[in-house]
Amino acid sequence: MVISSSRRHEPAAADAELDVAVTSAVFHILLALAPGKSHGYGIMQDVARLSDGEARLGPGTLYRSIQRMLVDGLIQELAIALHDEPDDDRRRYYGLTPKGLAVAKKEALRLTRLADVARKRGLVGKRGKR
Repeated sequence: MVISSSRRHEPAAADAELDVAVTSAVFHILLALAPGKSHGYGIMQDVARLSDGEARLGPGTLYRSIQRMLVDGLIQELAIALHDEPDDDRRRYYGLTPKGLAVAKKEALRLTRLADVARKRGLVGKRGKR
């Protein structure tokens, strides 16, 4: 892997579109929305559940991240209520865009490769063992 080079590498247009800053909060939100759509509070609950309580998104972090993800085209706001819930004007629902799904897959692959290196270096045990 090349960290730095004197030659400039110009990524392909499709790859360049997927070069989005993926913070831990953004990746957790992408994971929470991967199986379907949700509202902000549902995303917060799902992140806590998926991480066994190790990751908790406060409202400030959640909604700042959501705003950035909307601007970056990773998610979209939906104009519908889900699961037969009453339409509440304050509640906003979000879903992944195709770009958001592609960014989530790219980041998952990057993290998988890093975890494989950590395993090879003896930093963590085999998959499934903690």
